[in-house]
Amino acid sequence: MKYLSNFLLLIFLVGFVHSQTNDLLPSDNLVVDGITAIPAAVVEGVGRYTEFRSATFLSWHPTKREMLISTRFADVPQIHLVKFPGSARTQLTFFKDRVGSATFNPNKGDYFLFSKDIGGGEWFQNYRYDLATGDITLLTDGKSKNSLGLFSEKGDRIVYGSTRRNGKDIDFYIMNPSDPKSERVLAQLDKGEAWSVLDWSSDDSKILAEEQISINESYLWIFDTKTGQKLLVTPKFSEEQVAYSGGKFSSDSKGIYTTTDLNSEFRRLTYIDIGTKKYTFLTDKINWDVDEFDLSLDGKYIAFITNEDGIGVLHVIDAKTNKEIKLPKLPTGLIFGIRWHKNGSELGFNINSARSTTDAYSLNIKTGKLDRWTYSETGGLNVENFSIPDLVKWKSFDKMLISGFLYMPPAKFTGKRPVIINIHGGPEAQSYPSFLGRHNYYLNELGIAIIFPNIRGSSGYGKTFLKLDNGFLREDSYKDIDALLDWIKTQPNLDADRIMVIGGSYGGHMVLAISTYYPEKIKCAVNIVGISNFVTFLENTEAYRRDLRRVEYGDERDPKMREFMEKIAPLNNAHKIAKPLFVVQGKNDPRVPYTEAEQIVASVKKNNIPIWYLMANDEGHGFAKKKNADYLFYATVMFVKKFLLE
Repeated sequence: MKYLSNFLLLIFLVGFVHSQTNDLLPSDNLVVDGITAIPAAVVEGVGRYTEFRSATFLSWHPTKREMLISTRFADVPQIHLVKFPGSARTQLTFFKDRVGSATFNPNKGDYFLFSKDIGGGEWFQNYRYDLATGDITLLTDGKSKNSLGLFSEKGDRIVYGSTRRNGKDIDFYIMNPSDPKSERVLAQLDKGEAWSVLDWSSDDSKILAEEQISINESYLWIFDTKTGQKLLVTPKFSEEQVAYSGGKFSSDSKGIYTTTDLNSEFRRLTYIDIGTKKYTFLTDKINWDVDEFDLSLDGKYIAFITNEDGIGVLHVIDAKTNKEIKLPKLPTGLIFGIRWHKNGSELGFNINSARSTTDAYSLNIKTGKLDRWTYSETGGLNVENFSIPDLVKWKSFDKMLISGFLYMPPAKFTGKRPVIINIHGGPEAQSYPSFLGRHNYYLNELGIAIIFPNIRGSSGYGKTFLKLDNGFLREDSYKDIDALLDWIKTQPNLDADRIMVIGGSYGGHMVLAISTYYPEKIKCAVNIVGISNFVTFLENTEAYRRDLRRVEYGDERDPKMREFMEKIAPLNNAHKIAKPLFVVQGKNDPRVPYTEAEQIVASVKKNNIPIWYLMANDEGHGFAKKKNADYLFYATVMFVKKFLLE
């Protein structure tokens, strides 16, 4: 009977995929409009490119050489335990929705905290997982948006931010995770997403927190853990906007380590004496941003990562002498997520490169030993054959030099190659020379070149560059892509008559803008969770994030800015879209509401051009579930074949 049941199950699954028409059927949670039927042959042909996995290091066990990671074995990422480098991953959480963050209790490591939302809505709740029993306890109210708790030095309390009071503003709460009823309000704040907790002082009497006005302006505050009173550590020194990122108390709690762009284009690792307000810049000789850092628990060493044209470089310095510790050569790529083990000599982190999906590593700075903890599967494909990108540059309308990463298909594809321009979101994000995952199918199997531009407004190139697309300067970023379209014409190996633009979030807005400003220069476009009108976006995005977005895009309540936003809105220029458009959206998206997609789809349908629409009822800002991401990939491959390659 067992073999008969398995046979019947196989027949059912085959019937689901092939159906009577030999096509893939979308699941009930997907809303599909205008999308061409997807033959089973396409599913089979791209199958291996959907089986890439990755593993992200999250937290060290405090007394053992073990770590928590996030990886996916079924539909969404979950928390796993890895007991030594290269060992089997033991799955601990099993939910229908993703679990992407976790931290061990810093004392015994007998439990860990993790954060989870539902359906991509980003109303994250905190939970306690007891390792001895596997019991899971909800620590928050189940309704508000909460940050993952940050443990005190003693390890008996956490502090976290929550929108519980009014659904918009952040308040800080303190709780003993072993006794959720112990929770109390530390401080009531405002400005929504602006506030985040960073560190506890060595005696747990103070908490360091960041207030973000925008990506260009932020402040560090110290809160008294008994009274909730706060002290501004980083007041304004001039009219210059200054940004701070991250923060750690020194071991004696007399100072703070942070990164700041004060008096610099780039964010430097900096020590601030709390009493005198004296700044000591520790990375003066490095003209790149320090992306992140961590202080060893004994306060002896500082590890930090510099972002050098998209390449992550790991450094470790002696906290007393500021002398750099010699490290072995690490794989070239994106390095992130550095965390010191409690033993004070070992760093955990993640590495991602063009030929390696994200995996967890550790480095012992005393012995120089590098260990790879996870070996994520790559669908049986030989990643050594994957394309290594070239850094390319072109001049924009104002002679400013813009850069990006160009991936070329294998040499077996001759002649001028069609091009996909993939525009990042943010808009303050940055494209790196990273692992492309499914996108390698376009390179290896279809012979399409891919360019990832870092237009003005991208991070990593100095704070002046970062501000060049704000407010009334928005159209200048569109012109950077226009200049790229013209640059492609000058390249003998690229086909300017076959260009597709694709992007997500703000990148999706760029796709729509390019489709209205320069429709004659592209062949088709894919907009994923993109903004179609800044006015309606700002009016409908979740209240807790609205003020931060207004600093970047402009305040729609100002009559002149509103007029400008309405003028450039793709929605109000939708009649100019003349090339096939594919729009993708998650119904539960708290950032870019699904109405942004629905209104642009309704308008473009009037143009009598091909318009495809895919919405997932169980997703948010992007597709996190594998089954949904797979269908999106199959549909995009069909779109590319039909409208870019034909």
